[in-house]
Amino acid sequence: MPPEPMTPPFLFIPGPTPVPDHILSAMAQPSIGHRTPEFSHLWQDITGRLESMLGAKRVFLFSNPATGVWEAVIRNSVVKGALNLVNGAFSGKWHQTAEACGVMCEAITKPWGQAFHPEDIEGALSTGKFDTVTLVHNETSTGVASPIEPIAELIQRKYPDVLLHVDAVSSMAAVEIRADDWGLASCFASLQKAWSLPPGFTVCTVSDKLLDRSASMSAKGYYFDMHVYDTYYQKQQTPSTPSLPHMYGLQAVLSDIAAEGLDARYGRHLAMAGTVRQWATRRGQSLYAEPGCESVTLTAIRNDAGWDVQALYEALEKEGYRMDRGYGKLRGEVFRIAHMGAVTPHQVETYLATIDRLVAA
Repeated sequence: MPPEPMTPPFLFIPGPTPVPDHILSAMAQPSIGHRTPEFSHLWQDITGRLESMLGAKRVFLFSNPATGVWEAVIRNSVVKGALNLVNGAFSGKWHQTAEACGVMCEAITKPWGQAFHPEDIEGALSTGKFDTVTLVHNETSTGVASPIEPIAELIQRKYPDVLLHVDAVSSMAAVEIRADDWGLASCFASLQKAWSLPPGFTVCTVSDKLLDRSASMSAKGYYFDMHVYDTYYQKQQTPSTPSLPHMYGLQAVLSDIAAEGLDARYGRHLAMAGTVRQWATRRGQSLYAEPGCESVTLTAIRNDAGWDVQALYEALEKEGYRMDRGYGKLRGEVFRIAHMGAVTPHQVETYLATIDRLVAA
């Protein structure tokens, strides 16, 4: 006989995040043809709401994780060189992606836990060697949020021919983004974090500057050619067969966001972040992120109190929770608590109270 199905633990990890039952139900709608009027109606509803929410002229829908969009923006924008801002695991992988694409690229590297600021990049940009910058807004491995607006303002003011691409994978849908007002060439996110959808789908704002740059380039391949996407965007379609379940789910999430209200949603995330930060401090722990640059969607906590993180992980699993023990080289020394997406303040408070009980036992 097949084994009894396991009840999955509630995810308090930085992605994937819990998906509400009504969103899962929305994803189970019947398939439709992706070259039909009913598909274009679905596409138009989703992209129109995304463009309003993200302050963007256009949003492309990718049926793949954001890792693919790392490659897409590199292949569609780097002529002279890419300046990759690296301060954690995922920004480092984006730099590796640029190297694998064969473009000229250099990394400015800061220690894990530190954010990027305009003064960190101006010297490199002043050389004229770079026409592209990659920035991970919310470095999920460390819980550090680099400020987008001042970096984008510097580039717009002094280096208008440089394209700034922003990975907002673990911040989009939890903080305000005004892509066009800020002058972002692209800003993108997978849906498995603050959107609270299953992994495998990405939304990406695309500027006129990016399309203009892409038009001048060759050897971009087909799947990630932004002009192929734009051709089908004009038809209210996607270039290849998309993940319809994700589109149905995203439509439902956008309705939830509209019902909650953007200000309320952003305020809820700020409140949950504040709760976790204050809790950690009261427990004799400290925050890993540079002061003033703490993530709104996940908190990285230095294990100053010397808790047995592996034992806590196992005990929380028995309580029905999946804990994060820290990313890569930080495991056990810096653990993370996610507070994003559909998670509620009450659920966060209950999780923290459970940790308190287990640590005190």
